[in-house]
Amino acid sequence: MDAKSIDKSKLPSRHTTVGPTRAPHRSYLYAMGLSKAEIDQPLVGVASCWNEAAPCNISLMRQAQVVKKGVASANGTPREFCTITVTDGIAMGHQGMKSSLVSRDVIADSVELTMRGHCYDALVGLAGCDKSLPGMMMAMVRLNVPSVFIYGGSILPGTFRGRQITVQDVFEAVGQHSVGDLSDEDLSEIEQTACPSAGSCGAQFTANTMATVAEAIGLALPYSCGAPAPYEIRDRFCYASGEKVMELIARNIRPRDIVTLKALENAAAVVAASGGSTNGALHLPAIAHECGIKFDLFDVAEIFKKTPYIADLKPGGKYVAKDMFEAGGIPLLMKTLFDNGFLHGDCLTVTGRTLAENMSHIEWNEDQDVVYPANKPITKTGGVVGLKGNLAEEGAIVKVAGMSKLKFSGPARCFDSEEDCFEAVSKRNYKEGEVLVIRYEGPRGGPGMREMLSTTAAIYGQGMGDKVALITDGRFSGATRGFCIGHVGPEAALGGPIALLKDGDIIEIDAENGTLSHKLDDAELEKRRNDWKPRETDYTSGAIWKYAQTVGIARDGAVTHPGGAEEKVCYADI
Repeated sequence: MDAKSIDKSKLPSRHTTVGPTRAPHRSYLYAMGLSKAEIDQPLVGVASCWNEAAPCNISLMRQAQVVKKGVASANGTPREFCTITVTDGIAMGHQGMKSSLVSRDVIADSVELTMRGHCYDALVGLAGCDKSLPGMMMAMVRLNVPSVFIYGGSILPGTFRGRQITVQDVFEAVGQHSVGDLSDEDLSEIEQTACPSAGSCGAQFTANTMATVAEAIGLALPYSCGAPAPYEIRDRFCYASGEKVMELIARNIRPRDIVTLKALENAAAVVAASGGSTNGALHLPAIAHECGIKFDLFDVAEIFKKTPYIADLKPGGKYVAKDMFEAGGIPLLMKTLFDNGFLHGDCLTVTGRTLAENMSHIEWNEDQDVVYPANKPITKTGGVVGLKGNLAEEGAIVKVAGMSKLKFSGPARCFDSEEDCFEAVSKRNYKEGEVLVIRYEGPRGGPGMREMLSTTAAIYGQGMGDKVALITDGRFSGATRGFCIGHVGPEAALGGPIALLKDGDIIEIDAENGTLSHKLDDAELEKRRNDWKPRETDYTSGAIWKYAQTVGIARDGAVTHPGGAEEKVCYADI
């Protein structure tokens, strides 16, 4: 079956384009220059997170035009629309970061509402910034219409005096500057050279981690998520994605045919193998939730535990996304994982073939050292580790890629917001051996579960990255490095043990055995629990308040609605 023979009577757009009663609806389409033939074709939503907030998104509108050409060439009628995105690099380190995780669900919701309201038959989604990738994929599996995901591409690396740098180096330079190790002039030069092009942050931070996920989970065409934003080859991927979504309509291949439990396990494996962001353990459960699949932080952590770390990518390694693309791309990483038994080969992908069939076309590249063979890894266990213990009964997560020290024990130094901790770090008002605790930054308590990159990068820039640890019920950027544990649950706002800690309490972290514990006895803990009172938030109105009323726990992905398991009618079946 090809696109010309698609029976429109079974597609959502029949509700707006078919029959005499839809004459008013069709008149709106004629007003925009569509022909009768175009109205009679499937209508394909082309959603982009374009905006002028940051380089991550700036090329998406141009790429969307190429997608539309691909759709039209395959006898579809593209309908472009934009949704929001919040750029973490700009939102970081202040109250704006409370908007970041909230934006993921707003993106999914807004794409859903646009698709529902206009009865589009398929979706091609383009995303750049961190939360826009999972937000777009969540919308795809929620709607369950034929869909193809497109990443806008990574930024090119900057250069500072012959050294390759990324925005991570700018954040860390702030720490160096604060202790006098970097001059005003050097800081200015670094900030002006670190980000030389369009595209998302260039290392294996959250955007590139979730881009890797998009290919591994099967929603994006092979190689499409690795090509940097400025590369002209992106146009080929965009055009092909537009064509491919029409084939998916014709074959009735939908996202939930692709995003299965096995596909989610594949996605978790590539996060671990690539030394990806801890945010992968938040977004994969959220994507699973949209499908009605149970796949929480502990399920993700089990995959992390048995997957080797093989991609020598920043922040733990030395290369960036551009380097991996030129070495063989995400398929190269997946090829060695598959050949060594770490991926399920029977998962369907948007190519219309299984992952195993896709891998049969990939050859291993011996002439590169970005990706190690899975049977000769950098380390035998993944670059991300799940933790559990009496301080984190609902789990926690830490990125260990590039770390040599996997155990830490020390007295707590407690802060009730990131700003308080950052101020202490800026003034060097902390001691070697301490475990800095940042609480009331969880999904509900923040609200919004902020990332702590400004603080962690400042610590690292001060040369203290391996001399202190940090735990939080908030999150960390994919650019964070050092002994930094996030997603601690139950969160402080819900009365979790992290809320009951006091300065000097001993905290033990063991990333080898996967534990996070305090040394308090039950009687002392109960006494503190009886004395504890919930902390009020300043956010008592607006979108962030609304988010806090419905958001769930981090272990399950910090989701805001009942998900696919509770739905009675899926949009694709209306």
